[in-house]
Amino acid sequence: MSTVQNNKPADGNAIEGAGSEFLAFTLGSEEYGIDILKVQEIRGYEAVTRIANAPEFIKGVINLRGIIIPVVDMRIKFKLGTPVYDQFTVVIILNIGGRIMGMVVDSVSDVTTLTPDQIKPAPEMGTAFNSDYMIGLGTVDERMLILVDIDKLMSSSEMGLMDKLAA
Repeated sequence: MSTVQNNKPADGNAIEGAGSEFLAFTLGSEEYGIDILKVQEIRGYEAVTRIANAPEFIKGVINLRGIIIPVVDMRIKFKLGTPVYDQFTVVIILNIGGRIMGMVVDSVSDVTTLTPDQIKPAPEMGTAFNSDYMIGLGTVDERMLILVDIDKLMSSSEMGLMDKLAA
């Protein structure tokens, strides 16, 4: 599919400035957003090679042009019910701190530009979705995006991706 060019700002912070672009995707009935600068490409879902003793949310690995990358199913990770893999299911290929990994989501909708005043702080909820991994909530008209700090989430200790699988 399409490849997104990565033009990261020098300070590494995507929230400041005139507006930030977020890739919007769905998991169940909710819409999430991640910093477009972390996205390398978007691919259709394909079968993965399962790794023994990997956590349930790590679907396995795929061979991406000669690079073996771990693939995380975000529906399982966020405990949002049983994933269904269909023609809309996609793998978002991420580049997090120089490491490539895949993230399975139900579908991708669009790229949305949010100005700083459209991003509200995340409420403390104490649910399965740890708000430490949230940048905030992006609002555009009647639409609300849960903005995920994908760097923090993918490099968190419970993911274990940075040290084990991606090493």
